Amino acid sequence: MTPMIPRRLVLLALPAVLAGCAVGPRYARPDTAMATAFKEAPAADGWVPAQPGDALDRGDWWTRFGDPQLDALAARVQVSNQNIAAAVANYAQAQALVREQQAALLPTLSLGGSARRSGPVRGGGASGSSRSYAASVAADWSPDLWGRLGEAVNSAQANAQASAADLASARLSSIGSVAANYLALREADAEIGLLDETIAGYERALAITRNRYDAGIAAQTDVLQAQTQLLGAQAERVALRRSRATYEHAIAVLVGVTPAEFAIAPAAWRPVVPAVPTGVPSLLLQRRPDIAGAERVVARANAQIGIARAAYYPSIALSGSVGGSASRVGDLFSASSLLWALGVSVAQTVFDGGARDAATDAALAAHASSVASYRQTVLSAFQDVEDQLSATAALAEQEGLRRDASQAADRTEQQMLNRYRAGQVGYSEVVNAQASALNARRTLAQVQLARQTAAVSLIQALGGGWEADWLRAQEPARP
Repeated sequence: MTPMIPRRLVLLALPAVLAGCAVGPRYARPDTAMATAFKEAPAADGWVPAQPGDALDRGDWWTRFGDPQLDALAARVQVSNQNIAAAVANYAQAQALVREQQAALLPTLSLGGSARRSGPVRGGGASGSSRSYAASVAADWSPDLWGRLGEAVNSAQANAQASAADLASARLSSIGSVAANYLALREADAEIGLLDETIAGYERALAITRNRYDAGIAAQTDVLQAQTQLLGAQAERVALRRSRATYEHAIAVLVGVTPAEFAIAPAAWRPVVPAVPTGVPSLLLQRRPDIAGAERVVARANAQIGIARAAYYPSIALSGSVGGSASRVGDLFSASSLLWALGVSVAQTVFDGGARDAATDAALAAHASSVASYRQTVLSAFQDVEDQLSATAALAEQEGLRRDASQAADRTEQQMLNRYRAGQVGYSEVVNAQASALNARRTLAQVQLARQTAAVSLIQALGGGWEADWLRAQEPARP
């Protein structure tokens, strides 16, 4: 005859059997629109799609510009930037919430104790008083029968991973801002240098014109034109110094100090434009932190659906305790004074006026919204990359044209000066040639800066050094 299983063992084993029955939907990353190649990549000279994992930037992308001071600023901003500091704190908070949700899956154990002395208010003396002591150990556990607590852990994990993506975004944005402002500052140094040389040339031209006027072979208007041109160039130099100061102030704030405590000495500009492998479009989903964060928000919303659905099912709580009381501490743990208790409680909501239905509908709608936001983030990312690839190609071509124009303007300026000295042309033609030459030089420098800035923007659009392989590894397993 088969022995009957004790009813108590059945009750204790039931939660373990049902613990794997989650009611939430299995998570799957939403499908998104995908191209086989970037549209603008083939048109850009030197910018071609790389094979997956081949020569992709995974680390200090700013070192590609070959400027040690930029490298130092990038390292500094990762330590002192307050936006990054806030993102680090948010990530630490999200990780703590994960541990808090994981702790809810485990039983709680509590200890209790008390000591009491009592006696009559009047009379009786010391012999009328008594002492009593009590101690107890209690355990409580609410088994996760329907996966509500597990979904809460999944939601917290997805939230922590989204916070990690936010941290990566903050780093990428802050370093990109430092790089863009630093490169603009160095370009301002280069333009100031051009104006210094130009102003020196204008001063020499003014001196020559005055000598010619004193000799009676030049009109006074030539002197006035030379003075006007010199003063205009000096005013432009003042404006550039103001712009340079603005870039310096911005960098100071990015590295976490006040502008009064920060300065960057003028130095030569290196108009280096690094080659940035674009990779295949599908790799963008792994590299961009905003896409990774948006995908983790979808996972969090998916877990919230399971939490809402679990409210339809009863909750079960198990409890147990052992304790005793005695008039002496030594007798507390004797067998005769100990009492034990085991209990089980079941609770089921019978009527809530449709609150659970509404909560489930809200969770489903939130999931649909997060899926749409994720897909929009992906589309915007592809647009961002295509825009930067297009800008890179156009600026590369434009730089060549601007360089040729600058060289032609320089030759024209020199020829006009020679012809003026020979008395073949008026000074107004010299002024026009000099203004055109200066404008061409400055425009060339500005196009070179635009190419560097486009390279920074493209690196940011591609996700910098971000890799999100760990997201797939940490996705919660579902039954």
